[in-house]
Amino acid sequence: MESTILQLSYLIGSVTFIIGLKMLSHPDSARKGNMVAAVGMTIAILATIFLYEHNGEKLHNFGWIFAGLAVGTIVGTLAAKRVQMTAMPEMVSLFNGMGGACAMLISMVEYNHMQHAGEAAATTGTMLVIVLGMVIGTVSFAGSIIAWGKLNGSIKDRTIPAGQILNFLMMGGVVVLSVMLMTGMASGAAVFYGIAALAALYGVLFVMPIGGADMPVVISLLNSFTGCAAAFGGFLYDNPVMLTGGILVGSAGTILTILMCKAMNRSLKNVLIGSFGAKATGGGGAGGKEQGNYKEISMNDTATLMAYAQKVMIIPGYGLAVAQAQHTCHELEKVLNEKGVEVSYGIHPVAGRMPGHMNVLLAEADVPYEKLLEMEDANDQMGGTNVVLILGANDVVNPAAKEDPSSPIYGMPILEVEKADHVIVNKRSMKPGYAGIENELFFRPKSSMLFGDAKKVLQSLVGELKQM
Repeated sequence: MESTILQLSYLIGSVTFIIGLKMLSHPDSARKGNMVAAVGMTIAILATIFLYEHNGEKLHNFGWIFAGLAVGTIVGTLAAKRVQMTAMPEMVSLFNGMGGACAMLISMVEYNHMQHAGEAAATTGTMLVIVLGMVIGTVSFAGSIIAWGKLNGSIKDRTIPAGQILNFLMMGGVVVLSVMLMTGMASGAAVFYGIAALAALYGVLFVMPIGGADMPVVISLLNSFTGCAAAFGGFLYDNPVMLTGGILVGSAGTILTILMCKAMNRSLKNVLIGSFGAKATGGGGAGGKEQGNYKEISMNDTATLMAYAQKVMIIPGYGLAVAQAQHTCHELEKVLNEKGVEVSYGIHPVAGRMPGHMNVLLAEADVPYEKLLEMEDANDQMGGTNVVLILGANDVVNPAAKEDPSSPIYGMPILEVEKADHVIVNKRSMKPGYAGIENELFFRPKSSMLFGDAKKVLQSLVGELKQM
């Protein structure tokens, strides 16, 4: 009876994961989807604790189990509630790294268990699952920690001499040692942990040279790694809910990675071994040519243009997140709506520093989901837009991506803001964006620069508009 209830709980958990993921595909249902999946996971965890049985024995170390659950719940809840939207990509990387570390530790624990039981030489299939889970989990953990450090600024981009060759050699070493371990040509904990050390070093060197502009791709790729590692844990324990969850995370992360690469018009191979995203030297233009002069616009003129426009489109970028200006931006939208101005938001898939960063940012400010236009829809409506207000976005509106073959971002789909009547760019300064590439848009005839912190600028705009 208990076994039946346990399997039913796992089935419920698996189904809720699938339903939750489906609901996550649309902003309107995303929060409910997250809760549905969380409830399913809770059911599966409690059923395992109280009903799981192995060789006639149930779990008995409840003190350690619930202590771990309590600590993890408290830390996770506090971290999620206190995190600023600017730090959301770092938190995603850190939490993803913890998932990889969990898969790595599961494999290590099971390997030690097999060693003590004297079963290692007789279970090649199980050893394959253990090694794969350990290698992928270790790479995900090490890579995610480096990504976390790069996103919060504590770790700088580093191009390692002969880095690609070193990566190939380390991965080759991991493969060779793994085959030797599984076939019995080599044995012992030293070989197993040597594989783990090489995998960790590979994870570090694999992410270290990748620049900030490619971080959305790297985060989604590492997320898929963690899912795959968790799926191997499901194979190892013959646990359907763990297997289903891992497969869903792995496949969703892989699909998202492909979509991110498509949005940047680049191959995954190019992201992983290319140099795009590294800081440019000298801060010059993409093609090294003279850009000319830019013109500034006053706060009053900006407010006047927007107040008498029929349609305004806001292009959010990482600068909006840095200034924590999403609520003020929504206030500006409401003031313009009261004046009869139609306001929408143009969202580029790789704006910010993680997939969906701008959607999450604006959803927090209760911006209506129907006003968030995907890149293709935004570009279709750009020609009928009177004013485009760019808030801290840079590379995703750079016309060099369409016009300059010498630019590292050439071929990347962008928001075609120059189709609008007026383009107003809010930035703190004329420094290049996170990709380190100068933006030719700033020097175009339709463009005007509105310098300052995004939140303060938006507050001033709201004040000006209310007086009109």
